[in-house]
Amino acid sequence: MSWNNNSHRLPFLPGYTFQDITDLKNLTHVLLNDHSLQKSAFHRSQTLTYKNGFALPRDPTVSIGQDPLLSEQVIQQEINKRTFKTPDMTHGSSYKSPLKQFVPAYVTLDKKVLRFYAYFKEDVQFSPDEVYRVRPVIIYYYLEDDSMYIYEPIVENSGLSQGKRLKRQRVPKNERGEHYEYKDLNLGIDLVVYGHKYHITNCDEFTMKFMESEGIILNDPEPMPVDPYSNSRKMTLPCHTTPSEFDRKHQFLTMDGKVLCFFALWDDADCLQKDTRSVTIHYYLADDTVKIREIHGPNSGRHPFSVVMRRQKLHKKLKPQPFPSCVMQVSKDEVEEYYSPKDFQVGHTVKLLGRPFLLYDCDDFTRKYYQTNHPDMDMSPIEIQKKVKVEWKREVPPYNGFGSPEDSLQNCLALIPKRPKKNVKKMLENHNKVLRYSATLDSQNPTDEGRPFILSYFLYDDTISIFENPIPNSGIISGMFLKKTRILKPGSTVDNPEFYSPADFAIGATVDVFGRRFVLTNADQYVLTYLESISSQIPYQTLNSLRQKLGEGAANNQPGDEVEEPSE
Repeated sequence: MSWNNNSHRLPFLPGYTFQDITDLKNLTHVLLNDHSLQKSAFHRSQTLTYKNGFALPRDPTVSIGQDPLLSEQVIQQEINKRTFKTPDMTHGSSYKSPLKQFVPAYVTLDKKVLRFYAYFKEDVQFSPDEVYRVRPVIIYYYLEDDSMYIYEPIVENSGLSQGKRLKRQRVPKNERGEHYEYKDLNLGIDLVVYGHKYHITNCDEFTMKFMESEGIILNDPEPMPVDPYSNSRKMTLPCHTTPSEFDRKHQFLTMDGKVLCFFALWDDADCLQKDTRSVTIHYYLADDTVKIREIHGPNSGRHPFSVVMRRQKLHKKLKPQPFPSCVMQVSKDEVEEYYSPKDFQVGHTVKLLGRPFLLYDCDDFTRKYYQTNHPDMDMSPIEIQKKVKVEWKREVPPYNGFGSPEDSLQNCLALIPKRPKKNVKKMLENHNKVLRYSATLDSQNPTDEGRPFILSYFLYDDTISIFENPIPNSGIISGMFLKKTRILKPGSTVDNPEFYSPADFAIGATVDVFGRRFVLTNADQYVLTYLESISSQIPYQTLNSLRQKLGEGAANNQPGDEVEEPSE
């Protein structure tokens, strides 16, 4: 077939060849009925999407040109029909293994960290004791993003700035912009990080298994070098096969911080008043020294903690000397025996530096020590004579008229008076608990007859407030009659105050409030419920009057309707 004979047909090019099209009429019929020849869009649909900031693949929903997506089997059959070829000969077997699910690296390697142990040497200048320091560190390598973190364990009281040495980041390896990877790490190598050289000595078990799974052969681990200065400061404890009482170092190491405490009386004959003073004697088992302190009460005219004898070793017996001595301080060579715990027994008098001290008691640690080491010695306390005044009693100053008696007492306790302490537990337990009573004014004035009052007792601070209910067209200004305050009972004095309490508020009782007399006529149901809960502290007459007025069996935790609410 020549080109001239096919001049009335379309060019023989891809996309212009049709089956059974021999003339222009058939071509027109194909163009009008075949929609595939009328396409204008031949792009492929997008198969990538973003979710939570991460790029994820997705399966296409339509094929090229927005045509419906056919299955792989239908597409393969259509290709076979048009090419007249078997799929096994052209493309091999039509069976394909299923694709594995895609898992991102940040999910697979999440929380997988390699840990290496290393150290670096720090030069020390201008020090005669050390030339360099060996400082161990831990190197963490995060496989998720190839970042590294270097941490130095903190040593207490080292005086060095320790802790985080390098925050988590990717560490550059060279000047070309390359970064360290896990393949660059191994045991026995030097790792240079921003000018600091770290020598890796060992790693943990997980790191070792991971490196072996990646085909990396680790070198042999190395021991961590010891800091020479720290090693020189270590003191080796002496080893004793049998305990030795002559080894002072062993005595200090085993008895340091253990002190025997005795309570004694000192009859000071040198004093003009010749009084008996209370002292404490401390015997230090670490070095067999003794210290005596004198204890005084406040306002006694003496220092609260005066030292009678400073801490020192007391000699009990001196060696005989062939010639008289003129030295005031006794040397060790002149002492034959020192005081020991056997010389201190409760109930006996011990003479220390010429001063007699009567031991009358000791603390629990001292008593247990003697029961263990000296069971033959009796350390039971003895009674003190009544003429000896050991305890000191505080005298309450008289009330000065300013504020409450508690406020007046604060002027004697501190130079700058402070607010008296309150019972916080009582305030929390009785918060918003109020006992309310209705009362009338007992007065000789006829205009005061019938004036209704509400007396409220606040349990959290024992204060009383009085409120007057309004009476229409009475001409009397109602409202707050008395603010919250503590009220003294008749007959009580300022020096020995006695305040009103719920036990005094019986129905029909008279309450004297700063010269005004109020007669209680009624109460809330809550008053009876609360007083019955503490019936052991309330007189029977008070409870009986409330039961007769309110009735027995009333148990309501909220105030009743018998007492009218105060109106503003």
